Amino acid sequence: MNDLAQLEPLTRDLPHTKRGHERCLALLLSANDLFLERGYDAVSLDDIVNHAGGSKASIYKYFGNKDGLFTAICDYRRELCFKNVCIPFDPEVDNFRNYLINTLLNFYNFIKKPDNTAFMRLVFEQAQRNPELALYIHEKGPKQVQLDIAHALEKADQKGVLKCENPLFSAQLYFGILRNLEWCILMGIPISESDQENINYIAYSVDRFLDGHQKV
Repeated sequence: MNDLAQLEPLTRDLPHTKRGHERCLALLLSANDLFLERGYDAVSLDDIVNHAGGSKASIYKYFGNKDGLFTAICDYRRELCFKNVCIPFDPEVDNFRNYLINTLLNFYNFIKKPDNTAFMRLVFEQAQRNPELALYIHEKGPKQVQLDIAHALEKADQKGVLKCENPLFSAQLYFGILRNLEWCILMGIPISESDQENINYIAYSVDRFLDGHQKV
C-alpha cells in the first residue's frame, strides 16, 4: 500500500506531530497486512503493535479499538479506489461512451488484483457480524459510487447525450454489467475469457446500455 497523503478523514484523533503521524500510519499499514495474511479474528492488538511498534494506547487514541482500526483501513482503501477507479466525468471534454467503458475497466482491473480481492472477501466476512459496519461501508462505497455514476448520467442527459429519466436506477443497471465477473473473482472461479474478451464484453454491454437510453 502507498503512504497516506492525509490521515485526517481516517482517524478519530489526528496526530499533531511527524512522529505521531508515522506511528498512526504504521499501525494502519501493519493491521492491513496482518488482517490480509491471517484474517481479522486471528489478529490481536498485541500482534499489530508487535508488528508496527508503538503501543495499544496509540490504537485506542487514533482508532478507538480494533473495529475502528479496521474501519479506517476500509476508508483508506476506498479512497484509493475512488482515486484510481472513479474518475469524475467532465461533459465538456469527455466522450461519454469512453467514460463508461473506462470506468468499468478500471473497476475490473481493481477487483481482480489479489490484494483487493482478498480484502473485499474480508469486508464481506466482517459485515456479517457487524451490521453497523456493513451499512457504513455500503453508504460510503457502493452507494456513493452509484450516486457518482447517476450524477454523470444526469449531466449527460442535460447535455442531450442520452435520455435518462431515472439516473440512480440506470446507475444500478450499469454496474450490473460487471456482476458476473465480480462474483467469479470473489468466489475464486477461474475466468476462462481473456482480458481482451472481457474488454470486448464490457464495450458491447455499454453500447447496449446506451442503446437503451436513446431519445425516442
